[in-house]
Order: sequence, then C-alpha cells, then structure tokens
Amino acid sequence: MTYTVNCSILLTELPLLERPAAAKAAGFDAVEFWWPFPESVPADKDVDAFVAAVRDAGVQLSGLNFFAGDMPGGDRGLVSWTGRESEFKANIAVVAAIGERLGTRAFNALYGNRLEGASPEAQDELAVENLAAAAKGIAEIGGTVLLEPVSGTPAYPLKTAADALAVIAKTAEYAGAGVENLKLLADFYHLAVNGDDVPAVIEDHAKDFGHIQIADNPGRGAPGTGSLPLGEWITRSRELGYDGYIGLEYKAPQEEAFTWAIRPVAG
Repeated sequence: MTYTVNCSILLTELPLLERPAAAKAAGFDAVEFWWPFPESVPADKDVDAFVAAVRDAGVQLSGLNFFAGDMPGGDRGLVSWTGRESEFKANIAVVAAIGERLGTRAFNALYGNRLEGASPEAQDELAVENLAAAAKGIAEIGGTVLLEPVSGTPAYPLKTAADALAVIAKTAEYAGAGVENLKLLADFYHLAVNGDDVPAVIEDHAKDFGHIQIADNPGRGAPGTGSLPLGEWITRSRELGYDGYIGLEYKAPQEEAFTWAIRPVAG
C-alpha cells in the first residue's frame, strides 16, 4: 500500500519543517501538505526552506493544496471567493513552481465557502474561471488539479462526489476544448460523513479518482478507530483502476499516529 502522510494534520506536535523527516523516520516515503504558508505568495526564502525540508527528509511531496485562506479561522478555499481573484491567480504560479521543483503532480483546490452578500451564481461562475486557470497553469508541469467535497463546514457547497463532478464537467465545458487535468479528490471520510454512497462512488468513478484520502468515523481518527470499511473501499478502488497514493489525513497524536499500519520502520 502506497501511503502519503498529510503533514498539515498529522505530526503537528513538531514544527512544520520537521514533519517530513518525522514521516520518513516513521517508515513513509511520501508526504502531502495543505498550503504551508500564511499568504498566497510567500517570500522566496520561505519557499526555499520548505523545499529543502522535503528534499532533506528524502520523501516525495505527493500533494499540495492551493492557498485556501485562514483554514484555522474557518476559510475553505479561494476558488469561489469573489473579491480575492487576484490572490488565487497569483498563487497558481507559486504552486506550479513548487511542484516543478519537487516533482509534485497533484494539487487540491478547495472550492470555498458561500459568502454573505455574494450570489451563489456569481461564486460558481468565478469558481469555473479559477479552476480553468489553475488547470491550465498546472498542466504546464504535467499536474492535476483536485476538487474535494468537504464535511463539517455548512457553508461549503460541495458535499458529495456528484457536487464536485458537476463542477468538473462545467469547467470542462467552459474551457472549450475541455480540461482533462481536473479530477475528483475522494476523501472517504468527508463523503461518508456527508451521507454520500461511498461504495457507489467507487464503483462509478474509482478509475478516474485524482486522489484518495482516508480517516475513520466517528472522530476523524486513524483507520480502525471507527466503523468505516476503509480497507475494503481502498481495495475495491484499486481493483477498479485507481493506482495513486492513499492520503492519511486523520487526527492522532504523534505517538499513536501510525500504530495501525504494518510497515518497515527506518532505523
């Protein structure tokens, strides 16, 4: 099983730049991050430090989020955020540059919450424009933009796989010739919590998943702490053609984070 450790939700007892090495020490060869900077266009020295931390740890950066605003404060992306168009578009070039330096090819673009005083129609129109721009920018390095349904945030409008797939289809139509590098991020935890039919989503779309992430429910804990049949869902996704990483995006203290996994541990 090819796992990648989400170092924005795991190993958080450590400073951010120490987490890739900690994931390597725990026996993993790949990591992923939400946007690791407080702004859409960070200083070059901060980008260089992040790139060095990943390289020095000897892990692959398998995935990276676009800038999503103040995540601890409740923001969930700029894709549909009217008034912040320039921030998102400026971020595309930075994301692509990091991806090129580290060989990263999967980039999650969180859609964004509904905004008071903004019409949903205007937000959705902006989202399609921004996603098309992101897909074009990331295509230059052979990358894929991911779109994710999310739970726990009522103002976030993409709840199910069908919600995200509709936006992907609309973006392809908007782009004329089609956008082939915009795909569904299937986070089994979020889909299950939102009441989606996860086995049906897998049967219908696994071969086209851009990425899979997992956590158990209830609690968003490690596999085995809840009742979701994560192993069965992963196995079926593999059988149907998904051959990418499995993102570990759950909450657990460092000393217990990976006790469920059987893997070689670095000496």
